Amino acid sequence: MTTTTDSPHWFKSSYSGNGGQCIKVCADLAASHGLVPVRDSKYPTGPALTVPTHAFAAFVAGVKGGTV
Repeated sequence: MTTTTDSPHWFKSSYSGNGGQCIKVCADLAASHGLVPVRDSKYPTGPALTVPTHAFAAFVAGVKGGTV
């Protein structure tokens, strides 16, 4: 599923290096729609994968906890 917004605010983690293997996340739809769009930073006009907020939060927790 892909999604777009009129003026999304995409950001890359401060932990991401400049190696070109980064993702960008758009938090604009999290509160209003319960979705977090994610895209490849190398393709800013490419498609976005839309993830439910609970799944994205679990992923982030796993990364922080070292289980993902």
